[in-house]
Amino acid sequence: MQLCKSWPIGVCSWSFQKEIPEIGSVMTALGLEHVHLNITPALGPDGDAYLDAVRSQGWTITSGMLAFDYEDYSSLDVIKVTGGIAPDEHWPVSGEAFAKAAKVTKELGSEFISTHVGFLDHADSAYAKKFYDRVRYMADAAADSGVAMLMETGQESAEELQKFLETLNHESVFLNFDPANMILYDKDQPIDALKRLAPWIKHVHIKDAVRTTTPGTWGAEVTWGEGDVNSFAFLKELEDCGYQGAVVVEREGGQQRVKDITTAVSRLKAY
Repeated sequence: MQLCKSWPIGVCSWSFQKEIPEIGSVMTALGLEHVHLNITPALGPDGDAYLDAVRSQGWTITSGMLAFDYEDYSSLDVIKVTGGIAPDEHWPVSGEAFAKAAKVTKELGSEFISTHVGFLDHADSAYAKKFYDRVRYMADAAADSGVAMLMETGQESAEELQKFLETLNHESVFLNFDPANMILYDKDQPIDALKRLAPWIKHVHIKDAVRTTTPGTWGAEVTWGEGDVNSFAFLKELEDCGYQGAVVVEREGGQQRVKDITTAVSRLKAY
C-alpha cells in the first residue's frame, strides 16, 4: 500500500477513462489499492457486471461518487444552472439516484458517497431553501444506508460553504475537499479554505490548477505540484489540521492521464 505520511494514496476511477480491468492493471503497476469509485455505472443496465468487475479487484473504496448525466460543464454560466441538484426538472429523480448510489456504496464496504450538489447561493432565499431541503433529503438517505454524504468543494467560497454546513447542521454531511476546484471556479484560496473547513473534511482530492486571468472563465487543471495549489504547503496544512483520511489523485484534463497520475503518486510518496 502506498502512503503519504499516514494517508493511503488512492486514485479516482474516472480519471483513467478506462474499463475496470484496465484501471486495475494500472493501479497494480503503481502499487495502489485505494480508489474513489464512480458508482454511476452501477445504476445503469450493466450495473451488475460493473459491480462484479469492481469486486474482483479487491480494492479499498475510499468513497463512492455519483455524477449526473445532465450536467454541462461547457462554461461556468452553464454549469451553474445544470449542475448537481439545482435543476428542478431532474428532481426528485436525482435525489433518488443518490439514495441508490448510497446503498450500493455501503454494499461495497465504503463509508462515504460523494457528489457535486451544485452552486450554493444564499442571496436567493427560495433557491437556498431548495438546496437545504434537497441536501437534507440526500443526507438522510445516505444515513439510512449506513454511509455519510460528502459534498465536493469549489463551486462556492469556503465562507459560504461553512455557513451552509453550520446552518444545515446534519450529522451525516461532510466534505470531499478538492483544492484545485477552488482555483478552477476562481472562488477561494485552497489553503485558507482548508483551514476554515477542516472540521468537515473526510476525504481529499489531489488535484492542481492555475487560476484564470479572465474573470468568469475556467482556470486550467495541471499536473499535481505544477499549479497554484502550492502542493507542499497544502499537504503540510493538511497534516497540521490532523487529517486522517485518504489522499486521492484526480486528473480530469490533459492527454496523458496515466503519466500525470504516476507523477502525482510519486510526489505524494516523496512528501
